[in-house]
This record gives sequence, structure tokens and C-alpha cells, in this order.
Amino acid sequence: MAAHFGRRLRKGAANTAVAAAVAAALVASQAPGVETDDAGRQSTTGTQPSPDTVTDESATGNSPYYTDLPPLQSPSPAPTVGPTADPAVTGDAAAGIPATVLDAYKKAEAALGESKPGCNLPWELLAAIGKVESGQAGGGNVDAAGNTITPILGPALNGEGFAHISDTDNGAFDGDHTYDRAVGPMQFIPSTWAWAGRDGNGDGAANPNNIYDAALAAGHYLCRFGWDLSADDDLRRAILSYNNSTDYLNTVLSWLEFYRKGTHEVPDGTGPLPGNRSDVPGASPSPTPPRNPGTGSHSPSPEPPSSRPPSGEPSTPPEPKPPVTPPTATDTVHHLEDGGTAQLTAMAGDAFAERVSTRAESKVGKGVAKVRVRFTIAGDTDATFTGGEKVATVVTGTAGVAVAPALKAGEKTGSFTVRATVVGRSVPGVDYTATVTARAADALARTGDAPLTCPVGGEFADQVEVKATYQGAAADGVAVTATLIKSVLDPTENDKGPYFKDAEGNPVRTLTGLETDANGLLKLPKLYADDNAGAYMLRLTTEGGATLNVLLDVKAAETPSPSPSPSTGESASPSA
Repeated sequence: MAAHFGRRLRKGAANTAVAAAVAAALVASQAPGVETDDAGRQSTTGTQPSPDTVTDESATGNSPYYTDLPPLQSPSPAPTVGPTADPAVTGDAAAGIPATVLDAYKKAEAALGESKPGCNLPWELLAAIGKVESGQAGGGNVDAAGNTITPILGPALNGEGFAHISDTDNGAFDGDHTYDRAVGPMQFIPSTWAWAGRDGNGDGAANPNNIYDAALAAGHYLCRFGWDLSADDDLRRAILSYNNSTDYLNTVLSWLEFYRKGTHEVPDGTGPLPGNRSDVPGASPSPTPPRNPGTGSHSPSPEPPSSRPPSGEPSTPPEPKPPVTPPTATDTVHHLEDGGTAQLTAMAGDAFAERVSTRAESKVGKGVAKVRVRFTIAGDTDATFTGGEKVATVVTGTAGVAVAPALKAGEKTGSFTVRATVVGRSVPGVDYTATVTARAADALARTGDAPLTCPVGGEFADQVEVKATYQGAAADGVAVTATLIKSVLDPTENDKGPYFKDAEGNPVRTLTGLETDANGLLKLPKLYADDNAGAYMLRLTTEGGATLNVLLDVKAAETPSPSPSPSTGESASPSA
């Protein structure tokens, strides 16, 4: 699709030849990897979207977007004050981003820098997408909290020129009870917002109509699958996953490069508005009503032109009926079935050996291919799919089976649910129960073999150190309990003999909350002895059944041998 400019060229340079040349130069200079033909049409060699290029559903449902391109002149490093020679074609005018919108982008970048530092998300990418999706929330038409003053909605995704996505939110976000629509300044469809939504302003709610929430959600969306946005390939994959169009990719890359060269803050409500949309060539709709020049307020929409024909002309023939949209694969899905998933159990911190498998079937039980199945992790758990996400969308294969990415257990133990649903169709989902067990060890052994001895009333010179293993490998993070017991046959806590000390220095003979390190090692605190000599037993136990008994020897104090008694005979006389 040829890109359309959202602002006029200088007078005298708006003829077709010049416009084509400008478009060609712009795309060639500002969109890496983009080529143009003699008419200025864009194409990207080797980057046409393919099934393996986009690994998830698009954020926007591939809704229309604004095709305006940045001006050829880059913004000044320090924007000039006052009017410019021609603000319509200078970079400074186009580089202005409304204050609240810009703040939301930068805060989202900071948040992702902490939670997903390997993603390397630049705020300029959020600005580029926000520009293409909504013209920076309609020129910054937001209140102080970041909420859009006028709703920003895409067209109904009814399959007529767009994707076919039936209503998934009962109109909660988009007000449409029949079809889904892209919502808010970052244009999320409700079915994607349901799992991608984030609370970016800390008010306790995730609202797609709030720029702080939407920007943070867009950042997380672009950073899923472990993508590193500083790498060109991952950057392109992420952008295409937002809207699966090569023209969209090129337009976003153009604005990304433009914003990287410099931008500045402008008051809310005064940002430049886009003019051209991908689904209406030559038209200039905007997501919000046009503003009155210089006021920041909105004028009412003009009355639609009368459909009555001029006098003497024949009446307008009836409009042809819209073409009948053939049913999609999703429309033929009647239900979901378990695809043969085995028991889902894993130890904390480990990957699940089994993967969730779901089969999409028609009413007669036939597998349906090319259906998007969404897998969602639900419940009080920190388990995730590979890449750290709690949601994954997989397309069914020829047999109608979709296999979710591998699950990785977190540190929370207990059960949670993986729910499989069909994207774009309301059919009952399938729930799978997964269980995370505590980290375990099946063997414990001392790291040394020196006898552990101590005199009564003293302290043991050596601390007890053990190594825990599970199936021969070091068992890290395993909870260990140490108890000084009465005997091997009587594992109750002893009331005499060796002891540990608590923080106040009081004797304790049972320690809990101990944990092996990354190498499976654990060194116990120092042991002390009371005045009772003898042989004692220290028992260590772990989750998983590992047990180790350690002998402790408290020796009685040695009795000194009696010294010889003095002689009772007369001593020799002293010499003179």
C-alpha cells in the first residue's frame, strides 16, 4: 500500500512527480530495509509477514492505522522558540509530543527497564506506535490522569476489509456487543487487553483508555517471548506482532528513527493530528473531532452531506448489498477437547516435563486447523510459559491440535489452572490443573568425615556441613530441618546434650527454615554442649525424604591423676 502524507508540501512542490520523489527519499532515508519503486510505493525485501514471523495474535487485530510519515527535515536538537519559516514541513513541529503522553512513554520505558532489562525497550518505539495508532492520543486529548477525553475506537472488526473478531468483552471496553474494536491510544482489541492490560498509573485498574496503562501494556506486549528490541530482527518481529502489515512496519520504523533524532514536549491537546488512514486512501479522519485552531477545544462534527440528488438527475440507485463473508476456520469450531495432556507436575523452579495440548473440533468431532487457541495461566501462582509470560496464543495444526509453550514452575507451591480458549469465538474452554511441589532432595551427605567431638560445657570446633542431591544432581533451595533427637529409635527432640543457640543465646534443639544454596550445600550454625557427656544424634531431613543422622560425641572432663605424697622421713640436714 502506498503511504499517504498527513500534511501538505510547500506550495509549488505538490505535484505528483515531486510528491513521489519525496516519498521515495523519505522511506529510503528513514526506514531501514525499506525499498521504493519509481512511484514511491513501499516494499520490504524479504520481510513480508509469514506464519513464523508473527508468533502471536496482533495487539490491534490488524485494525487500520495512520499512514502519515515524518517530514524530511529532522527535528533540531534544541527546538527553536517562536514561529519557524514553514512549520508544516519542519521537523520541530512534528516532533512535539503532548506532555502527559510523553511522560507515559518514558515511565513505561523505566518500568520495563527494571522488570525486563533484556528487552531494551526504547520509549521512542512506544511514541512511534502511539503516533501511528492514534496520533499520540489525538494530539494529547487526555486529562491530567492520562484518560482520553474522547473515546478512541477503531472500526468494527466484522470481516469486511478487516479481521473478523466477534465480541469478546460484551462491549465493556469498546461499547460494541457484536464485534470487537480496537480501543484507546495504543489501540488494543479487548481480547488482547484481557491478558496484556497493565496498571501503569497505580490506580488499581488496567484501563485501555488511559495512556499510562496503555503504554505500559504496549511495552510488555512488545517485550514478550524474550525479544531484545535492540536487535533488528526482534524489533521487526515485535512491531509486526502489533499489526501484521509490512506497510505498518515501515511507517513505525520511520517514526522511530525520527523521534530518536530529537523530540520535545508540547502542552496536552496541542499535538499535531494525523490525516491519512490506511483503510481510507486520501481521506483525513482523526480519532477525535477536529480542534478549532488555537483553542484546543473540539468543534462538532459537520453534518453529513445530503443524499438527495440535484434536480433533474435520476435518484441514487440502491447500494449493493455487502458481500457475504465466508465462514472462517474459527467459525466452524464447536468445542475444545483435551489433546492428550499428561499429568502436569513439577518441582518449584523446574520446567514441566509435559505440555498442555488442546484440540479444536467441529460439531462432528473433526479437527479444525488454523484456529487461534489462547492458553492462560490462572490462579495464585508465579508459574509462567517460556519467556516469562502468562498467556500464549498458538495456531492449531492440520489435526486441529495446539500445543502450548513449555510451563516453568515458580517458587509458589500448590495447584493452578491453565485455561485453553478459542480466540474470537465464544465456546467453552478447557481447564488443565498443574501442580508445583516444593523443592526436594533424595539424598543428604556430610562434606567431611572428621569426628565431631566436644568437651562438656564447650563448643564443637567444626560446624556440620552437608550436601543435598536429587537424582544425583545438586538440589538447590531445598528446605532442611535439623533436630537433636534422643536416639535413632526415638526421634523426639532431646532435652539434654548438644544444642544450637537462638538470637538471644538461648539453647534450641530444632532448627527450621534452613535452605541449601545454589550448589546444594548447607552449613549449620555452631553446636554447643551442656554438662552431660555421652553420644548424641543430630538428624537432618528434607522435602523428598532425604534423611541423615550425624553422631555427636560429648566427652567428660578428664580427672587429673593424683600427685605423689611428700616423704614422711627426716630430711637431710642442710649443709653448712
